[in-house]
Amino acid sequence: MEASRITLSAASLFPSHNAAAGHRFVYKGRCQNIAVPMALAAVASGKGGGVLDRPVEKVTPGRQSEFDVKKKRKMTPPYRVMLHNDNYNRREYVVQVLMKVIPGMTVDNAVNIMQEAHVNGLSVVIICSQSEAEEHCTSLRGNGLRSSIEPASGGC
Repeated sequence: MEASRITLSAASLFPSHNAAAGHRFVYKGRCQNIAVPMALAAVASGKGGGVLDRPVEKVTPGRQSEFDVKKKRKMTPPYRVMLHNDNYNRREYVVQVLMKVIPGMTVDNAVNIMQEAHVNGLSVVIICSQSEAEEHCTSLRGNGLRSSIEPASGGC
């Protein structure tokens, strides 16, 4: 964004100050508080009054807003990523792979998932959207673990 200069009088910004002295303020470049340049721009454009128009969110064609992404994520049916027991991989390796593949996976959760799969033959790794579940399943398989996905009935 190119820096622009807005020259304003003290009377338009600070009516209580000594406006007769002819003080002028110049705004250049960026500001930490976004409200300051917005207020300056509103006053400079002749809107005055101190009430700013609500900023309009511009969405680039082909891109979705953050709200649309969250709404879509909530509306997609959830899927379970299932870990199957096998007799080939060591338990420590399974824990390492789970922590590497699943974001935010802790050691304790990984050990519990591994242990449940070892004892019961099957364990739920994570519940997420179908596309994320497919990605996690592919990553687990790519690291030599047996996994599958299935629709999660009853939601997250």
